[in-house]
Amino acid sequence: MIDEEAVVRVDLMTREYPPHVYGGAGVHVAELAAVLRRSLEIHVHCFDGPRLGQAGVHGYDELTELAGANAAVRTIGEDLEIVAGVVGTDLVHSHTWYANLAGHLAGLLHDVPHVLTAHSLEPLRPWKAEQLGGGYRLSSWVERTAYEGAAGVIAVSGGMRDDILRVYPQVDPAKVHVVHNGIDLEAWRRPDDAAQVDAKARALGVDPTRPTVVFVGRITRQKGLPYLLRAAALLPDDVQLVLCAGAPDTPEILAEVTGLVNRLRAERGSVVWIDAMLPRDELIAVLASATVFVCPSVYEPLGIVNLEAMAVGLPVVGTATGGIPEVVDDGVTGRLVPIEQEQDGTGTPRHPDAFVADLAAALTEVVTNPSLAAAWGSAARTRVEDHFSWTAVGERTQAVYQAVV
Repeated sequence: MIDEEAVVRVDLMTREYPPHVYGGAGVHVAELAAVLRRSLEIHVHCFDGPRLGQAGVHGYDELTELAGANAAVRTIGEDLEIVAGVVGTDLVHSHTWYANLAGHLAGLLHDVPHVLTAHSLEPLRPWKAEQLGGGYRLSSWVERTAYEGAAGVIAVSGGMRDDILRVYPQVDPAKVHVVHNGIDLEAWRRPDDAAQVDAKARALGVDPTRPTVVFVGRITRQKGLPYLLRAAALLPDDVQLVLCAGAPDTPEILAEVTGLVNRLRAERGSVVWIDAMLPRDELIAVLASATVFVCPSVYEPLGIVNLEAMAVGLPVVGTATGGIPEVVDDGVTGRLVPIEQEQDGTGTPRHPDAFVADLAAALTEVVTNPSLAAAWGSAARTRVEDHFSWTAVGERTQAVYQAVV
């Protein structure tokens, strides 16, 4: 454990924090803050306005002077607000490029170490240019500057560590530490009351009696949703596809996904699309009603959604890319789908038809074999219990803090 005489207070910096959570990074920071509070004074600095009633949580509004500016410029404005609010800290820890500049500048201004956690890398998400325009060049500059200046970098998987050292060769490998994401094992588990689960699922339009493939994620290029929708057309006719998919990056990707969903519904039906951010109990009900979870990502440093599904006892069919192979044990807790990808930063499958066919075959293997799905789902729960508890994540994170001070 960390020497508390060296570090007493840590300030976490993040775009997302409850109740405004849009993806895995927000979940990560919320859980990390909770476990670190057991031994450290923790302050959280986040976007989307003040958090009334949350002690130690400082929320910031966008600067009115930047209204109408490029999204990246507005983000930098909020970062500058955060920098002034960390007086008295011993260490700052930023998450995603949205908060990396705040961490970098706060470290310089207050002469404290800056640690950052790598949840994704801008050079490996070039489709973000669709969303940010020229702001993508700003976000890339922010990220590079922060990584090269950080006292320590935490990668959420070994695959992510490899990506960091390849994309940012100026970063000292000794500064890059692997600390996997975690899962709240008590909050994420299959409920005992099956009737209540069925009722919640039905209220959302899900038929819990059918073999079901479920996807949870944002509508963004990296999540590979268009490939899943094409693969779904190859599944047995009785299989239900449930998409918990929202927060589109751009109108263009939303239009593409909408068109594919409409075509799939016309061809085979049995598509349930939930575009709202579900509360945890309802999402657990959807997962518990499903047969298999699917993660068709073309870029995924780890994937907290995979851990959540596994904790509820679902097998996972996921792309063999990024950190997914460090989570899914092929043939034990699910199936890894092979992919050969372009090396231009997009992660685009070089053979998209083959990837779609392999994805459909892996899903079909599970949904047509209930006993296999049950066995893999049970093994999935055991795997997250053994390897991905937040207590272990907190201890390893504090060890990184100790190393940098």
